[in-house]
Amino acid sequence: VKLVESGGGSAQAGGSHRLSCLASGHTYTSYCMGWFRQVPGKQREALASINSYGYTTYPDSVQGRLIISRDNAKNTLYLQMNRLRPEDSGMYYCAADQRSLGCIADETFEASLDDWGQGTQVTVSP
Repeated sequence: VKLVESGGGSAQAGGSHRLSCLASGHTYTSYCMGWFRQVPGKQREALASINSYGYTTYPDSVQGRLIISRDNAKNTLYLQMNRLRPEDSGMYYCAADQRSLGCIADETFEASLDDWGQGTQVTVSP
């Protein structure tokens, strides 16, 4: 599946921002999908996952501030980011894999996903 992120840009700390990821090329609804963030000099960090049934997971570091969702009719994945912090700045990627099980945003999530978008930059100002 081809993935294209959008919605990156500048935001203020304390505010909200939403990213989108448009999927095309295959049956999107059967995919495990996720959002990741990468900052220079650091490994890509899993932020959220959602499986084909709508089950979501988050690491403790973002629990309660980020919300992943999908609109199957629009073939679009979203990441709603609330109570933004400057450390939320980075390149955000969406990713997908055609499976229903084991869709968990943990330290192994990145390696389990085959398809990646090109990323969209988010910069949060204090």
